[in-house]
Amino acid sequence: MSSTAAFYLLSTLGGYLMTSFLLLKYPTLLHQRKKQRFLSKHISHRGGERECHSSLYFFSAVTIGTDMLELDCHITKDEQVVVSHDENLKRSTGVNVNISDLKYCELPPYLGKLDVTFQRACQCEGKDNRIPLLKEVFEAFPNTPINIDIKVNNNVLIKKVSELVKQYKREHITVWGNASYEIVEKCYKENSDIPILFSLQRVLLILGLFFTGLLPFVPIREQFFEIPMPSIILKLKEPHTMSRSQKFLIWLSDILLMRKALFDHLTARGIQVSFWNGHSLSV
Repeated sequence: MSSTAAFYLLSTLGGYLMTSFLLLKYPTLLHQRKKQRFLSKHISHRGGERECHSSLYFFSAVTIGTDMLELDCHITKDEQVVVSHDENLKRSTGVNVNISDLKYCELPPYLGKLDVTFQRACQCEGKDNRIPLLKEVFEAFPNTPINIDIKVNNNVLIKKVSELVKQYKREHITVWGNASYEIVEKCYKENSDIPILFSLQRVLLILGLFFTGLLPFVPIREQFFEIPMPSIILKLKEPHTMSRSQKFLIWLSDILLMRKALFDHLTARGIQVSFWNGHSLSV
């Protein structure tokens, strides 16, 4: 390679790096900042610390000051949208049936006590053991922002949720999506007025763009960036039972995911960033 070619190559690379750094720090030079319809600093996962999808715990979460409720949706045989994390109800009700195989009136009640997934040796209990309808949650919390996880790739479910959001005029305080890229795409196609979450595929893409310096140049459609804190894995297993390789993977994940420069860039573009710690999500 001649000295002239090397000079042009280094000049181009240097210009790219400088532009990338500048736009990473000041993204509004290229992109219009997204308008934030609401700001949530604390999001109660599955109704809060007890992780029960019952109205009682939603009320409890709102009472203690949560900014947003996070819930999961499925659809019954008679096309009723229900709030439940699991499609199969064996864990939560003791009955080995799928929500989609039963009419709403046939759904069994929750068990009196449920294990909390991300808290060892902890259970939640309550008197309201009925699986709630999504519309009941909307009616009970008309002004509370809600994060909806579309748990199954079902066109009818996506359509019904969209219809309920429009019926209760909640487009401005609702966000929806899933870890699945296909589901998020269907959600956006069904109703682009409802803000969407980053799918897992898109999160990985964002990380790749960030580490290559390309992120500042790429337009972003999503408005909510939610990622798990790698340390959440330590809540699932006793640390002393984990191998060195497992601990190394957690450490590496923490290094790759927990990047302040990335979060600052997304925030500057009007994208809300939340960290999931098991019970809740927080900014």
